[in-house]
Amino acid sequence: MPETIVIDRGRVFVSAAFLAACETLEGSVQPAPPRSPAAKGAVERMFGSINSLFAQHVAGYTGSHVLERGHAVQDEAHFTVAQLQELLDEWVTACWQHRPHDGLRHPVLPKKALAPNEMWSALLGTCGYVPLPLTGADYTELLPVRFHPVTGRGIRINYRTYDHAVLNEHRGRPCPTHPGGKWEVHLNPHDVRQVYIRLPDGRLHEIPWIHRDHVHAPMSETAWRHIRAALHQRADRERHEADLAEAADQVLRRARPLPGTGTPSAAAARHAAATSTVQTADDDLRAEDSLDDLEAHFPDADRHPAEDEELSPPAGRYALYDAFEEAEHW
Repeated sequence: MPETIVIDRGRVFVSAAFLAACETLEGSVQPAPPRSPAAKGAVERMFGSINSLFAQHVAGYTGSHVLERGHAVQDEAHFTVAQLQELLDEWVTACWQHRPHDGLRHPVLPKKALAPNEMWSALLGTCGYVPLPLTGADYTELLPVRFHPVTGRGIRINYRTYDHAVLNEHRGRPCPTHPGGKWEVHLNPHDVRQVYIRLPDGRLHEIPWIHRDHVHAPMSETAWRHIRAALHQRADRERHEADLAEAADQVLRRARPLPGTGTPSAAAARHAAATSTVQTADDDLRAEDSLDDLEAHFPDADRHPAEDEELSPPAGRYALYDAFEEAEHW
């Protein structure tokens, strides 16, 4: 774990989530002086190396200004953020870590520039290394933090109600440790079906959403906001929350990829069948009352093929990104 992190006062670095994560990992945060890039020169030099050694060779690179823009850049292939992250990780692992740096010198061999991996090996023999893997509790501690009161109904966040028996003795009472009287709540933005609250015993306790048993798949905060914007409130608060849970469950069920061969003829046949049986399929989905029934209706395609059978990935399921295969299309 890093002992000290020097930040440039960016909003993401001075946020409560980042500072709380550093405090949890026992690392200090040192803000750099305003308008002084030399205070973190190693990082600025690294950004320059990424631009000159990696970014300018990626299709669709536009440069920092118009003089660095290539010809017809908008017509080149474009990558998603996840694909660019994978390409950058591969470049760092295969190229940057094995490239000699003038700033890396060994006391015994001061005239030889070492690669980062070589310098790491030299320091490892001197200082040693103790691996410190994160546990499940550590990941829970690193989730974004919010502060909410505990009412008689539980914890209310963005039209969702979280409740559990462990909250009984704390309902309507202020938090004894937080100055504002609100309780520390950790929320996973990629799965809002439960939150974690810190009680006076110092531990984080899981508090489920009251409709978690109805929504069978993880749901992100973005998906929830989209559903809430599309479904208008037509009843009281409790009924509206139940309607939102029902709509979320239906959306997540329909988002499950259907098994198929992936061939053009099969895709055309599925399209023709879907146009004539949309209502029937929706009725079947509504009839499924449990996840087991849904699995029986749409069996998982992740099975071992027979010796004379070749399985293609199901339609709608994303395959792993292959940089070498993508390079053939450049």
